[in-house]
Amino acid sequence: MSTFTIFLALIIIVAFLLVVVIMVQNPKGGGLSSSFGGGGAGQLGGVQKTTDFLDKSTWTLATLLLALILLSNVTIMDGNGVGESKIIDSETEVETNVPAPVQPPVENPAENN
Repeated sequence: MSTFTIFLALIIIVAFLLVVVIMVQNPKGGGLSSSFGGGGAGQLGGVQKTTDFLDKSTWTLATLLLALILLSNVTIMDGNGVGESKIIDSETEVETNVPAPVQPPVENPAENN
């Protein structure tokens, strides 16, 4: 299993977790925190901490996702040595396998006299 495959799996997991954390939040301040609140006493302690946790986890996961994407790009460049496409490489091989045209022999005009 290559390093890029490991990074790709981590990127997919972090992206999924980021989507879940964002979907749990409610843009109007409700979301997960409103289902735990109910009364006024629950809003004093638990709601603010749930919102802070979701906010911090969103920023943490977004930063982790960006770092994983950048690191995977570095491993791709280091692994191949050259960052060119395989399509370009295959077209180059086709062009180099074409035989050169055959040149007719040049006649010496001094020998004809």
